[in-house]
Amino acid sequence: MKKLCRLKTWLLLFFVIWIGGIMVFWTKNNSAINRLNAGNAQAWETRVHRGVRAQKIVDEEVEGKKAPLSYEEATTELRSRIGGNPYGSAPEDDSIPVVVPRDTVMHPKPNNLVSWRDFPHEEYLKKGALQPGQDRYEANKFNQAASDALKWDRDIADSREAVCRAVNYDVDSLPQTSIIVTFHNEARSTLLRTVVSALNRSPPRLIKEIILVDDFSKDPSVGEELVSIDKVIVLRNTKREGLIRSRMKGAAIARAPILTFLDSHVECNQQWLEPLLQRVKENSKAVVAPVIDVINMDSFNYVAASADLRGGFEWNLVFKWEFLDGSLRNARHAHPTGPIKTPVQAGGLFTISKEWFETLGTYDLDMDVWGGENLELSFRVWQCGGAMEIIPCSRVGHVFRRQHPYTFPGGSGNVFQKNTRRAAEVWLDDYKRFYLKQVPSARYVNYGDISERLKLKADLKCKSFSWYLREVYPELKVPESDMGTPQTFRQGKLCLDSLGHNGVAETPGVYECHGTGGNQEFFYDNVKHTLRAGASKHCLNIDDSGKIKTLECDKLHFRWVLLEEQGLIKQGDRCLALIPRTKISVQREDNSLQGMPCDATDIRQKWVFEKPN
Repeated sequence: MKKLCRLKTWLLLFFVIWIGGIMVFWTKNNSAINRLNAGNAQAWETRVHRGVRAQKIVDEEVEGKKAPLSYEEATTELRSRIGGNPYGSAPEDDSIPVVVPRDTVMHPKPNNLVSWRDFPHEEYLKKGALQPGQDRYEANKFNQAASDALKWDRDIADSREAVCRAVNYDVDSLPQTSIIVTFHNEARSTLLRTVVSALNRSPPRLIKEIILVDDFSKDPSVGEELVSIDKVIVLRNTKREGLIRSRMKGAAIARAPILTFLDSHVECNQQWLEPLLQRVKENSKAVVAPVIDVINMDSFNYVAASADLRGGFEWNLVFKWEFLDGSLRNARHAHPTGPIKTPVQAGGLFTISKEWFETLGTYDLDMDVWGGENLELSFRVWQCGGAMEIIPCSRVGHVFRRQHPYTFPGGSGNVFQKNTRRAAEVWLDDYKRFYLKQVPSARYVNYGDISERLKLKADLKCKSFSWYLREVYPELKVPESDMGTPQTFRQGKLCLDSLGHNGVAETPGVYECHGTGGNQEFFYDNVKHTLRAGASKHCLNIDDSGKIKTLECDKLHFRWVLLEEQGLIKQGDRCLALIPRTKISVQREDNSLQGMPCDATDIRQKWVFEKPN
């Protein structure tokens, strides 16, 4: 009997201790969760979904902080301690709900989903049709009438090289991808073709989902009505965020291990996805882009682009396309299906491992809207151990426009300068002086706090920009100390100006003098007798017709001579003249440059030589 009583006593004691332990655990964790929920539920979910390492950080944070964390504090803590996407990171497990990012709503999926083939496309497109008399170019800066007249699932020519069509891919072995498309006031016809072409020309197994992020468009139904298509998820920002933050929100809810970013006015070509996924499978640190074909903005004809192109830039940090030449071109033709190393990517279309994207720190959250983020990401990928590549067997068409159809809060020029200045401050090291020389107004831009990005650079043990110039982009000419004497050339209130045209066969002009150098700064080498446009690697030249064009400096037709006392800028027997437009002129520009037989009495050839500030 005594033994039975002792047993009951021990069982009761064990039960009390067990209940007490549960209550202590529940109280402690409930208190922690309540504190964290005061403004940072999303950050909490992000940490939980990242596993043991993240959970340890949460535990440390709970133990060490008594006051509630605001969303901003949680975001800063998340970025500074574990990197990744500050908007969150969805688990691959479909049974765990995603956390919708801040200032965003997710349109619910209807019970009855339809395939892209069965989607009521005519009804959808009719709602965005042009009204009688409406300007075809006004809303989108491309010919919307031409776009609307096309089939929503039109056939396009297979633009791949023949050798690519013979390549077979083991689709079952390739990883899935989440496709992320952001848009703002996009035409219904181009947005629908973007979605349909991606689904239509991809093996169904490879696309986990297509995430559309509506960046606060005027008409929310443009995106919302597409949610009935199977695999399509639609987010909508409750305020304008811009491409950079919108893409990060899309990535935050993406469940696939690979992310594919597309612009909202593209058409995917045959077998476009497999080569991209195959390459990321082979090299998880490769960031890969397709060859970008051209969809004509006027006719919407699909035009194949050359695969002998890669991305580049000048010291003003403006992206440009450049042809492969010499050994680079020979190497590509020796392996026509192999990846093409590119110093930078255009940024609109690329595929990247989600884990690598988050390890790299995703996008710079303090960059605004659009512009410069492609160069910043390219520098970061290369300098931190990855590679930027173009995959010649992947083709996607893109509508290239001459101007943006939307406004930038603060103005496009200011936004671009802020973004590129941030990139220069973090990644260019001492070479940023060449950027500031090219874009002097960027000196006065408030580019914000970059301490987190510098910490990320240090934590990832990223290489220097001198390494990048040596190993990745040796073709980018570093301005030499003996490259010549800086000069500006003035006639009245107008100065000779490169107009930012620093490629080959570009035409300079004149612009109102500002006295700060930049595009109005030219370097005269009195040994080689060249006249170089700013920090560019190209020089001015008078061609046979008398037009002023840029040319490789070692290919000049004649030497330049500066006759300062006479005010003449002379090449051979011709001098640089400023031809003003008159009422009977046929020239389109108000003023144009021309090479003319030298005449010291011709006021059009007389320039004032000055030193830039």
